[in-house]
Amino acid sequence: MEEILLCQWSVIRSILAIIQWWGFNVTVIIMNKWIFQKLDFKFPLSVSCIHFICSAIGAYLVIKVLKMKPLIVVDPEDKWRRIFPMSFVFCINIVLGNVSLRFIPVSFMQTIKSFTPATTVILQWLVWRKHFDWRIWTSLVPIVGGILLTSITELSFNMFGFCAALFGCLATSTKTILAESLLHGYKFDSINTVYYMAPFATMILAGPAILLEGSGILQWFQSHTSIFSALIIIFGSGVLAFCLNFSIFYVIHSTTAVTFNVAGNLKVAVAVTCSWLIFRNPISALNAVGCAITLLGCTFYGYVRHKLSQQTQPGTPRTPRTRRDVKELIPLVNEKLDDKV
Repeated sequence: MEEILLCQWSVIRSILAIIQWWGFNVTVIIMNKWIFQKLDFKFPLSVSCIHFICSAIGAYLVIKVLKMKPLIVVDPEDKWRRIFPMSFVFCINIVLGNVSLRFIPVSFMQTIKSFTPATTVILQWLVWRKHFDWRIWTSLVPIVGGILLTSITELSFNMFGFCAALFGCLATSTKTILAESLLHGYKFDSINTVYYMAPFATMILAGPAILLEGSGILQWFQSHTSIFSALIIIFGSGVLAFCLNFSIFYVIHSTTAVTFNVAGNLKVAVAVTCSWLIFRNPISALNAVGCAITLLGCTFYGYVRHKLSQQTQPGTPRTPRTRRDVKELIPLVNEKLDDKV
């Protein structure tokens, strides 16, 4: 009886974790798009910087003040030698995501982000000459095909936004691959990752944001009528961005890798649906089909990767230092990783 109750509670906890993760993720995306489109605050660097500041403060409160998470101690030398380069890629990743959101619809942006598994595999193959099982390559076909169909049929296509989203995928892949070598020996969770990287990201981005967007923001303050309510929404998105990181930590510890993968792809579908209901951006039938093929392809890729990971022998080298003549079953992609900040 106790085992049944524990099993039921485990299922309920997983469902609640996924729902709150979906809620924070979709809300942050919709709020960012609302800021760019409805508030006419067309400054993605500044929005990203606000997110970094809010996340840095939030991580400090959770770890140092509330002590809800133990601090992972990092050697002072490693902060600049390891954390700083990761923070730079981390910063580029988030900025490119917000830049793409500034120019293209949420539905298109989210579909392109689903291209990340393909860019990770291709990047490892090109740069580190890694060879993967044929099933991995086969599972990427529907992802690539779905992205192509979606891009060709996108009614609100913008080349700059498309390139920003595509390079954002490359930045995400680079971050994942570098993390395996630069953060070797440190087991960071999402909160500690933000604790160390958000201050560096703020430092990196603050200067460019002021130089490139400072005068535009001043003009926005002068021309905008409801400043107070707009600022609440802008800074509220930063607070929710940190809450998203906390929800990622919770969902990771409440679900399996397979559940996380499926829930992640369903989350994209939820975000696309919600954004369409709010912004009413035109979506053609073929565009919707392309998005569906991409999401199904991502789910299939996750399934194949999970199956192959069960065949991988313990101790199989899976870092960029692996010998080039060693064939690996699975690519270096963290199944429990999602966009942070």
